[in-house]
Amino acid sequence: MSGSLIHPRKPFLLLSTRPETEAASAEVVSFRTKMGLGPDGLVQIRLESRPLGDLDLREYSGVLLGGSPFNASSPIKSPMQTRVEADLAALMEEVLQRDFPLFGACYGVGTVGTAIGAVIDGTYGETPRVIGVSVTGRGARDPLLEGVPERFSTMVGHKEAITVLPDVAEVLVTGENCPVQMFRVQENVYATQFHPELAPEAFEHRLRIYANAGYHDPAELDAILATTRGVDLTVDDAILRNFATRYAR
Repeated sequence: MSGSLIHPRKPFLLLSTRPETEAASAEVVSFRTKMGLGPDGLVQIRLESRPLGDLDLREYSGVLLGGSPFNASSPIKSPMQTRVEADLAALMEEVLQRDFPLFGACYGVGTVGTAIGAVIDGTYGETPRVIGVSVTGRGARDPLLEGVPERFSTMVGHKEAITVLPDVAEVLVTGENCPVQMFRVQENVYATQFHPELAPEAFEHRLRIYANAGYHDPAELDAILATTRGVDLTVDDAILRNFATRYAR
């Protein structure tokens, strides 16, 4: 990460829902690194481990939602997932009411999308790989995409995605196989279907953890990793860095 570290007086809050400690710990490192935060700039709550409880958003610079093995559109959900989704729904109600800074990656699309009434299903799921995405006209004017070219490469891997996005949101980045790759609600609530927090080595690490979770055929791992080679996967670093710079307080 280029540039000096950001040391907000109020940390950013990462809400994780990964039962695997190895994956949850790596997620903290990925977000902190890409945001350019100092060691105290990001705190984590693992929602699969405990209820969210009373949360005072005034204590944080912004909220981050990480990825998850959960799917918002699953017809059958475990008691854990049901409880986590109820916690997130209550949080989203306050976030949207206050237009509080929030950035959701991958599972964040399902969380934010559900809160605004989007249609989420398996129509535009993508197997893990590197893809090319394009910034829309509105995206080109968004402060989080400052310094990002019109087209860039990034990493995806998801079973569900948004099929219909309500008019209350604006599409900022689109893809050929998944139309809604990044959107904004109001002025300060963002979500990406792709993973701007991941570097290639973190992508590989996560794929190995979830090798048998149905995201990809384990026999295809080498082919998937080959898509990370020979392309610049640092361009989307600017998105999370811009979020941190804009909202740190």
